[in-house]
Amino acid sequence: FGERKDDSEDTELRFVTCQSLWHEIKSETEQIQEDLNKQLFDNLVSFLRRSHSEFQEKTTKWTCQMKSREIPTAALVLGVNVTDHDLTFRSLSEVLQNNVTPYIALLEAKDCPGIKNLMQKLMGQLMNCYIDVESLEDEDYVQVSQNRIRCSMTSLINWYESVTKKTDSETLSKKRTSSSRHWQSPPVVVIFKDMESFTTKVLQDFIVISSQHIRELPLVLIFGIATSPMIIHSLLPHSVSSLLCIELFQSLSCKEHLSTIIDKLLLTTQFPFKLGEKVLQVLINIFLYHDFSVQNFIKGFQLSVVEHFYSQPLSVLCCQLVDAKKRVDSLSHDQCENIRRLPSFRRYVESQASEKQIALLTADNFLKETIQKLLEDLHVYHENYVSVLRCLHVFTSSLPKYPLGKQIRELHCACLENRVWETEEYESSLQLARMLNKSDLVTLLQQCVEIFVSSSGKEFGKTVEKLKEFLTQFQTLEAEAFQERDVSVSSQKELQKTTDLYHLQKTLLELKESRRSKKLTKFEMLRFEVVDYIDSLVRNYLVPADHKTLHEIVYFNSASILRAHLNAAPRIALHTALNNPYCYLKNQALKSDGGSISNKAPDICIVYKLHLECGRLINLVDWLEAFSTVVMAAEGSKADAASSDQVDDTIHARFIRAVSELELLGFIKPSKQKTDHVARLTWGGC
Repeated sequence: FGERKDDSEDTELRFVTCQSLWHEIKSETEQIQEDLNKQLFDNLVSFLRRSHSEFQEKTTKWTCQMKSREIPTAALVLGVNVTDHDLTFRSLSEVLQNNVTPYIALLEAKDCPGIKNLMQKLMGQLMNCYIDVESLEDEDYVQVSQNRIRCSMTSLINWYESVTKKTDSETLSKKRTSSSRHWQSPPVVVIFKDMESFTTKVLQDFIVISSQHIRELPLVLIFGIATSPMIIHSLLPHSVSSLLCIELFQSLSCKEHLSTIIDKLLLTTQFPFKLGEKVLQVLINIFLYHDFSVQNFIKGFQLSVVEHFYSQPLSVLCCQLVDAKKRVDSLSHDQCENIRRLPSFRRYVESQASEKQIALLTADNFLKETIQKLLEDLHVYHENYVSVLRCLHVFTSSLPKYPLGKQIRELHCACLENRVWETEEYESSLQLARMLNKSDLVTLLQQCVEIFVSSSGKEFGKTVEKLKEFLTQFQTLEAEAFQERDVSVSSQKELQKTTDLYHLQKTLLELKESRRSKKLTKFEMLRFEVVDYIDSLVRNYLVPADHKTLHEIVYFNSASILRAHLNAAPRIALHTALNNPYCYLKNQALKSDGGSISNKAPDICIVYKLHLECGRLINLVDWLEAFSTVVMAAEGSKADAASSDQVDDTIHARFIRAVSELELLGFIKPSKQKTDHVARLTWGGC
């Protein structure tokens, strides 16, 4: 962090705290992603095991497959969040290398424009060697241990046989000790990371060639697919796709992945740092409307952590409660003044008695004691908030149309934004909850009991007892319902015995009148009581975070700063850099008044500002003279000498370079109308 005059005393401590916090968050994130991918990777390993066992045993089934030259192929559908695929494939490669085979190749379409390049990459990765591409203009060779081997499937098979068929006892003993985790005669796994981007001819050629040698080489293909498995049949004709024995694998959707990340990182008391409602909404909107990338969401989260610790002097207290209390005792007077200036603390002071107000504003020791108590209250608030939020989500996610959203992140944003119980969506949710049937209500109450029992909050003992009491009452009502059912059955039998039309009409009218004036049943009254109790929990514990004192210490709310970092505006940034270079370079010599052009500015900035004064076509000779005038303006007498027809060669070269850079950036292009003119491509300012 750059030091500031007002908070340089704790800059190092804030940096260490930020670094430690992010290290914990990163470790937790990696563990979450590993857990989410575990089932998928286990299924892939099982698929490879089946394919490999069939190759080893040479069973009848495998022989039949070999006759048809089918290649075992896993179609791995990962979704449109392409930026996350690299991490998934790296993790998959590590799992396979640790448990299955050391022979894994990761291929990308940009590196394989032709079958020649594909074989170079494939053999280079499998042999873990360097490919001298310049020396492969005529023939494809790979340099391995000073020997040149032709890049062909035959060479690959010979290499595979040489590394797997070592019968010498010493080699076998070394293999047992060093790589016993690998299978005997391990398969060769080729991963196409972005199958949609590969050209059809490259895929066809490779599959056809590989199928002809599948008896000698246990090859397994993994296709990384972002769209749909049908892309395989779109890219490959039937004659080629029939050579593949395809099995489909589906990864966890990116939305479910994001919900798990938010649940584990934000809806927990493990990490003291929190995201404000607007900041969280910015990250979620970028995820939903731009790239569906969980990795980019995590990067935005990391940027929020860094920005919070950099811009907030009091973020030194954004740590675990025990450490925060210790740090409060060592706060300086300036830091105490920073706390007194917090809006939430000022509201807290205004709500106190006059004597306490004076003590809070003048006595640092009394202030520190109060801060410790307020930080503890904030910690308790987070514990209670998470538990009640999960309980409310249990109810709202079971309702039709999801008035408050189906995902817990949507409910979390609604609670952070304002008092959720004052919204129309919440009222609609309560009305729908009052119509739940008994079985659903009992199931939801049981889930809430489990949430509160496992909660770290210490205030939910009575809550658990109350919910269990509701469950007991529902069981009692169920027993009474059987008795009432017997009574209603007997009354219906009496009604059926009534054969006189007059008495029948009279009995039916009495039943209709009794139903109109009928009071709520015991079940309906109990259901209303349950919903009202959940409502009271929401009103007590789901108060928005910005209503809590000292929330600025742990909550990052600068959504505009985060949006400026993440939502790039290249046109505005480029115009600002060229029109006002001082904004980025911070060089006092580059400061200029209004529309004046400084001769100290970079050449491209001078040329850019001059081109803004021109029309659609720009005369290069006039442009050069104007550039020369600006550059030599500070040299006084030399400027007059430069007014001759001949312009200094150095200035001429600088001008040509600056114009070429503008053309590269897309501001101008050569004109076909006049050879000594260029056409301007942009208009107006930003």
